[in-house]
Amino acid sequence: MKIATWNVNSIRKRLDRVIAWLAEHQPDVLCVQETKAEDGVFPRTEIEAAGYHVLCHGQKTYNGVAIFSREEARDAVAGFGDSVDDPQARFLVATVGDVRVGTVYVPNGQAVGTEKFAYKLQWFGRWRKWLSAQADPGLPMALCGDLNVAPEDRDIFDPAAFKDQIPCHPDERAALAVIRDWGLTDAFRQYHAEGGAYSFWDYRQGAFHKNLGFRIDMILCTSSLMARSTAVFIDRDARKGQNPSDHAPVIAEFV
Repeated sequence: MKIATWNVNSIRKRLDRVIAWLAEHQPDVLCVQETKAEDGVFPRTEIEAAGYHVLCHGQKTYNGVAIFSREEARDAVAGFGDSVDDPQARFLVATVGDVRVGTVYVPNGQAVGTEKFAYKLQWFGRWRKWLSAQADPGLPMALCGDLNVAPEDRDIFDPAAFKDQIPCHPDERAALAVIRDWGLTDAFRQYHAEGGAYSFWDYRQGAFHKNLGFRIDMILCTSSLMARSTAVFIDRDARKGQNPSDHAPVIAEFV
């Protein structure tokens, strides 16, 4: 089974690239973030023509998540299902085969000390409560997405420049650690200990070509799924060429 995650930075703007990427890599599941499309205008027909079932949870202009799967997904749930009135479309889970798969778009937080940063930390707290109430660490599950946190200094090109700032602030790193401590493994790090491997590069100042990047896109797996893993890698080539997303896909393979 091949599970991938990709912040496409607008599904309609990147549709041709996404369809070509699906044809090349043939994932069983692609978790998508920042679709920036309401469900009624989501390019479902085109994705289905490429051989994938579509689940989407979107809003106008901002955010939005989706799951594309070869096999039809079941038991889909959008949002955390808590009592918080939150219009932002950032979380969608469903079961594909025997694996519970989630697509996650964590808030950016804008700047430390702002309301948006407080919302980011609160959002992490809600995610942790969802795990306790709605998930089982003993079952195979992959939560995939743009987590908007560089977990360690090796996950960012210049740790000193971003010390105590987004996406490296100790509070957001601690919030992500709490998520992982529930029973999730950062799959990429089980295969790659080195620094310098990134999944996001700003469009400005030639950041991609200079490799001025951040590793903020991840696949988090429960131990039973991680035991089935055979490879995890970042498809840096998908960041190249005309009209790319500023993120690259992360791909995990399982038996």
